[in-house]
Amino acid sequence: MSFQSVLMRAYLLRKRRKWDKKLNGRIPPVEALRKWLAKLFVRFNMPEGVSIKKSEIEGVNGEWLIPKDVLASDEMILYLHGGGYMMGSAEIYRPFAAKLAVETRTKVLVIDYALAPENPYPAAVNDVMAVYGWLQNGGYKGGNIIIAGDSAGGGLALSTMINIREERMVQPAGAVLFSPWVDLTCSGETYSSMAKKDPLFNVNTVKEIAKYYAGKLPMDDPGVSPLFADLKGLPPILIQSGTIDIFFSDSTQLTARAKTAGVEVELDEWKGQAHVFQIAWERIPEARKSYQKISEFVRAKLGLARVMYHDVEA
Repeated sequence: MSFQSVLMRAYLLRKRRKWDKKLNGRIPPVEALRKWLAKLFVRFNMPEGVSIKKSEIEGVNGEWLIPKDVLASDEMILYLHGGGYMMGSAEIYRPFAAKLAVETRTKVLVIDYALAPENPYPAAVNDVMAVYGWLQNGGYKGGNIIIAGDSAGGGLALSTMINIREERMVQPAGAVLFSPWVDLTCSGETYSSMAKKDPLFNVNTVKEIAKYYAGKLPMDDPGVSPLFADLKGLPPILIQSGTIDIFFSDSTQLTARAKTAGVEVELDEWKGQAHVFQIAWERIPEARKSYQKISEFVRAKLGLARVMYHDVEA
């Protein structure tokens, strides 16, 4: 593990423990959590060579991040930001999404799906499905879409693919999930084993946030926690996760359940890394290295989809 990674983890862990001590078991208000995430992300810079185009699709606002050397105008990544289903925005996630665009040489659309607690499940899923349907009818046919997301956005991406299957729509060419939060029961092993090591999250706070999204539904409802859904028929999935993340067991369990369901899935583990460490690509060498695997996956799946659909149609 790099020296830079060790330093950042130690710094964040001190900050988290200090905040936990100040809260003394209380759960931060929604607006305080939203401000915390925005303050955390303002530290990250945009990569060069990416243009920004604001958009509104089916009443859902978003941003297109377009790299100067984009490989194909009819290929794209639909990115669903993290934030516990109740924080985050396309603007906050702009540097991360832009880095993904640069590394994959693919357009990225980040959307502002509805957030809890104002809009609990299934509002966010409905927004993503509306956007995905519009994309399928607007020039991105034949599986030339990659769906991606981090944390809650990763869980939302999984829920979206399940709904796509149920609606008998064309699945994306593949999915990239960064430390996905797919088990809102928070019952996985690492919620306890990593509780004191995770430099970002307090488990009790995470459990309260889960209630915002679930609304009146139980936490193990397959819509709320897609880990417990039927995963058959989903497209290939690449999962990247750090091993000191309280959500790490979500990734390991999802990988196992997807394999059992016959889904092509790979878990790319990063020893000693925290939740969605890829965001800190400017500071952590491991984060920069992680994009090689992502780029290879995206280009391979989009290329295969082009052969399967476009060349046949031509």
